[in-house]
Amino acid sequence: MTMTESETTTSPQTPSPEIGRARLRKEDQRLITGRTRFTDNIQLTGMLHLSMVRSPFAHARITSVDAAEAKQAPGVVAVLTGADVADSQGALPCAWPITEDQLAADHPAIAVDRVAFAGEVVAVVIARSPAQARDAAELVDVDYDELPAVLDLRKAAADETLAHPDLGTNRSATWVFDSKEAGTGTDVEDTIRDAEVLIEREYRQQRLIPSFMEPRSTVVDPTTEQVTMWSSTQVPHILRLMLAMTLGVSESKVRVIAPDVGGGFGGKLQVTPEEVITFLAARHTGKPCKWTETRSESLLAGHHGRDQWQKLTLSASKDGTVQGLKVELLADMGAYLGLVTPGVPILGAFMYNSIYKFPAYHFSCTNVFTNKTWTDAYRGAGRPEATFAIERLMDDLADELDMDPLELRRKNWITHEEFPFDTVAGLQYDSGNYEAATERAVELFDYESLRSEQAQRRANNDPVQLGIGVSTFTEMCGLAPSRVLGALSYAAGGWEHADVRVLPTGKVEVVTGVSPHGQGHVTSWSQIVADRLGVDFDDVEVLHGDTQSSHKGMDTYGSRSLVVGGQAVVNAADKVIEKARPLAAHMLEASVDDLEFERGKFTVKGTDQGIALGDLAFAVFHAHDLPDGMEPSLDADATFDPVNFSFPHGTHLCAMEIDTETGASRMRSYVCVDDIGNVINPLIVEGQVHGGLVQGISQALWEEAVYDDNGTLVSGSFVDYTLPTSADTIDFVTDRTVTPALSNDLGVKGVGEAGTIASTPAVVNAVLDAIRHLGVRDIVMPCTPERVWRAIQDGASAAGPVDGADPTTADAMPHFEAAAPNQAPPGDSHTGAPDGADR
Repeated sequence: MTMTESETTTSPQTPSPEIGRARLRKEDQRLITGRTRFTDNIQLTGMLHLSMVRSPFAHARITSVDAAEAKQAPGVVAVLTGADVADSQGALPCAWPITEDQLAADHPAIAVDRVAFAGEVVAVVIARSPAQARDAAELVDVDYDELPAVLDLRKAAADETLAHPDLGTNRSATWVFDSKEAGTGTDVEDTIRDAEVLIEREYRQQRLIPSFMEPRSTVVDPTTEQVTMWSSTQVPHILRLMLAMTLGVSESKVRVIAPDVGGGFGGKLQVTPEEVITFLAARHTGKPCKWTETRSESLLAGHHGRDQWQKLTLSASKDGTVQGLKVELLADMGAYLGLVTPGVPILGAFMYNSIYKFPAYHFSCTNVFTNKTWTDAYRGAGRPEATFAIERLMDDLADELDMDPLELRRKNWITHEEFPFDTVAGLQYDSGNYEAATERAVELFDYESLRSEQAQRRANNDPVQLGIGVSTFTEMCGLAPSRVLGALSYAAGGWEHADVRVLPTGKVEVVTGVSPHGQGHVTSWSQIVADRLGVDFDDVEVLHGDTQSSHKGMDTYGSRSLVVGGQAVVNAADKVIEKARPLAAHMLEASVDDLEFERGKFTVKGTDQGIALGDLAFAVFHAHDLPDGMEPSLDADATFDPVNFSFPHGTHLCAMEIDTETGASRMRSYVCVDDIGNVINPLIVEGQVHGGLVQGISQALWEEAVYDDNGTLVSGSFVDYTLPTSADTIDFVTDRTVTPALSNDLGVKGVGEAGTIASTPAVVNAVLDAIRHLGVRDIVMPCTPERVWRAIQDGASAAGPVDGADPTTADAMPHFEAAAPNQAPPGDSHTGAPDGADR
C-alpha cells in the first residue's frame, strides 16, 4: 500500500529527534517471535476450565435445567445455573442512561428464568480440562417454553411483539436535539416548509460483528486475598470498577490485568457475562478458572455493532446551499443494554452536520429492543453511521441538482478561515482545512481524467461502468471532556492519567492509564517522553494494562489514547522537569530563573555549565545534598481532562468498476488524504489508516450479520460472515495535510477510526455513481454482486427492502439458488471477497 509524503501542510510541525519519526514498533519483535502472553496462554496450578451452555432460542422461558448427568461426567468439578447464582451475580452494568426515563431489562450473567436472545448463557460447566468441560456441557438438559421473538427493528418499534414483556414496550428511550431549542440554529421545520429543493431518504446500517484476531478470554485466580483477573479487554480499569460494583466486592480486593490483547475494535469495550461468570466460578470452587471463547461463540454472543434505520430530510436552495437537516433514527439495542449501548447512536448526533454549514438541525433517535445479540461500540461508534448518511445525502442532492458532488461540498463546507467554528450541533471545531485535503486528494486521484473516462463509458454503453465516490468527513475524537460526558448523562469522566518516573540510572518508566491492543502505545509514548526529557528512545519503558501498577485510568476507545492519554504523559514529563529544576540550580549554584532545559540537560544561560537529568536522578537517589524542603524524588504524575474533543478530517475518493451484466464490482483506485494534526509516528499512522480503510470498505461490500426468522444467527462462522483478505484489497494511496489541534499541546487529533468512518460512504457512493444513470438510487449494504445485479434489473426501485422487511433476517435477503458460499452469481467475474449464498 502506497504512501506519498505530501508537502501540503497548513501549519508544519517543528522537527524534533523522535516525534515525527517513523520508528518500528518496540512491541513487534516480541509479538512476531511468539513471545506473547495472550490471556489464553496463561497457565496456573490447578486451573479449571469453563464451557458455557447457551440458549438455542431467541426468546423462551426456562422451565427446568437438569445438570445431574453433566455433574457425573469425567473431570467435572461443578455446574452452575442461573438459579445457583441468582442472589450473587447482580446485573451487568450499563454506564450510559441517555434519558431519565430510559427503560432497560436486567441483564444477568446467567439467565435465571427467561432468555432474550439465541446464545444467552443458561449454565456453565467447570471441569479439569477444556475438552471435558465442552463434552459435559452437551449433557446439560435445559427445557424451554419458546416465546414469540421480535427480530425486525421497525416491527419492534411498533410493539407488535415484545422482547421483554415486563417492560410493556420495546422502546427503551428517545433522545432529541433541536438546534432552535438549543440556541445553535434555526427551526428545521421552517426550512423544510420553505425549501426550494427537498431530499428525503432512508438508509440502512446493517448489523456488523467485531472480528478481532484474538478471541475473548478470561482467567481468574482467587487463591490470594486479592482476586486477580486476566482478561482480553480494552478497559481493565473500568472492568475492575464494574466487577466490584456488580458483585459487591471491594475494589481494592480486585486486580485486573489486560496482557497482550489481540485487537478489539470496540468489541472488547465491555463488561461481559463471561467475565462475571468466570469470577463467580473461581469464587465458587476456590481455584483458578479460565474461559476462552470459540470463534463461533464470538460471532454469536459477543456484542454486535451498527444496526440502524436512518431517515434524513435535507432542505436546500436551488443553487445547492444547504438550509436544514432533519435526522430520525431507529437504533437496535438487541436484547440488553451493554456498557455504552444506548449512547452509541447519540455520539453520531453531533456529526450528521459534518463539515457543512447547516443553519438548522434536528436529531431524534429511538433505541429499540429486539431478541438479537445486544449491540454496543464498534470502531467509530455512531460516527460512521452519521458520516455514511450525510455523505450519501450530499451525493443525492448533487444528483438532484446536476452538480458535481465535489463542487456541492465546496459550496457548503466550513472554510479554513472560519475556524474555530461553532456548529449547528453545538460543538466547536477548533481547526481544519478541508480545502487543502480535498485539493491534494483530487490531484492524487486524477479526478478529472476519471470523470472523462466515466463519461466515455456511458456514451459507449460499456457493460462495465465506472463510478466515482466522494467522502469528505470529520469526526469527534478524544472521547474525553468530562463535563460534556456528564451533560450527556454518561456515568464516568473522560480524563486520563499518567506517571513518569526517572530511575537512579537515568532510565525512565512511564505508567499510562490507557490500555493498548495493537495501537503501538509503547512506541509512541517512548517517542514523546524521549523528546520531552531528552533521554534515549530505548531508555523509556512503558507500563500499562495492570490496575496494580497503573492504578488510575479510563482505558482505550474513541480515538482518545494519544489525544488524552498522550497529553497526560506530556504533562507528567513537564512536571518532572520542573521538579528537577531547583535541584539543578542548587547543584550548579545558579538561580532557577537562569536555567534552560534542552535535550535532557539543564544549562546556565550564556555558559557551558550544565547537568544532565540522569545525574540529577542519581543525586536524588542518594539524597546527600538536596535543597532544603525537597523530597528525594523526581517522579511525577498528571491527570488530563481536555476542554474539547479533537476533530480530524479528510477527503476520500474511490473509483469502482461495476459489471452491469453480473453485478460484480472491482475497486479501481482509492485515495485518501487525512488531517489528523501532528503525527508522532507516521508508520503507526499508516497502519491505523490502512486497517480502518479495509474495515469500512468491508461494511460497504461484504460484511453482514444475518438472522433467520427464528432468531438464529446464520452468519455464525467466517464461512458465512465474509471478511476480506489481503487478496481482496488494492494498494491505497494515502497522504496527509496538517492543521494541529488546539485542544492539546501535542497538536494531535486521533487516527484510530478515521479510515473506517470515511471509507464506507466513499465506496457505496462510487458503486451508485456507476449505475445511477440506470435508474438505481439505493443499494442496501453490503453491495454484493447479487444486490447490485437486482438493483440494475429493478431500475428505479433499486434493491432496498420490500414492504418494510428487515434485511438482517435471512428471508428478506435475495439469493441465487445456484450460488455456493464462495461463489458469485452465474457468469460473475467478481474478484473481491466472496458473497455468501445465504445473504
